[in-house]
Amino acid sequence: MKFGLQINSFTWPGGAQNIGSALAKVVRTADQAGFDSIWAMDHFWQIRGLGPPEAPMLEGQTALGFMAAHSERARLGLLVGGIHYRMPGLWIKATTTLDVLSGGRAWLGLGAAWNELESRGLGFPFPLLRDRFEMLEETLQIARAMWSGGTGTGEAFEGKQFKAERLLNSPQAISRPRVPIMIGGGGERKTLRLVAQYADACNIFGRPGLLERKLPILREHCEAVGRPYEEIEKSTLTSVDLDAESTAQVVERFGALVEAGAQHIIFSVRGVSDTSKLERIAAEVFPQLA
Repeated sequence: MKFGLQINSFTWPGGAQNIGSALAKVVRTADQAGFDSIWAMDHFWQIRGLGPPEAPMLEGQTALGFMAAHSERARLGLLVGGIHYRMPGLWIKATTTLDVLSGGRAWLGLGAAWNELESRGLGFPFPLLRDRFEMLEETLQIARAMWSGGTGTGEAFEGKQFKAERLLNSPQAISRPRVPIMIGGGGERKTLRLVAQYADACNIFGRPGLLERKLPILREHCEAVGRPYEEIEKSTLTSVDLDAESTAQVVERFGALVEAGAQHIIFSVRGVSDTSKLERIAAEVFPQLA
């Protein structure tokens, strides 16, 4: 089993001037406590369900660079990147930079995105879902090419959404055979097909019953493209609130996710700036699910 921490809120005591020191402490604590991965969201405003749009939110790629400097072992990524926020070359160069500077600890997390309010608010074009899926697939194809060999294929790329004249990437990523790719979402026709064809991991948000329904569909897509289903890491996203549930209840809930097929449980922690909560989870939850 793997365990990951998603940091999804920066509404912490002390205001903006304290976010840097608080984030550094959260990341160091999670890293030292044994979390396998640490993730930032890829949003510019806080999302519905977690707070008002005006609540503090950090840009994800910049935050990951800061997080790399305050950790030593956990892998780092966006859960997951909104495909239309960056051009493919920038996605790959930024993730390669993270991988190189962290000593080979980057994830490339991508999804078709959904936050139209945020996008239009800040002037990002928000293409139709059909177009965003084309952007996603072409970005994955470009990633494969740029992470090939010593400096990428150097070839041109021409797709429906993107064109590039020379797919050069230097320095090359440290992760081997390349930076692992996670695709977020459980769409049965398109998203899980892209996972089967291009990704190293999926991330499906939901209850055990949802995993039990989605994973057999992923297996079918793997069979259709000739990909071993076992190659793909099955991850899920959830949350923990130690003010509302005991660690025994967390173990029971996580155990149900494991039984449903989860291999990597990624979760946010309410009030994570109190890092004793991370230490408690690592001491009381992780050993029972190892």
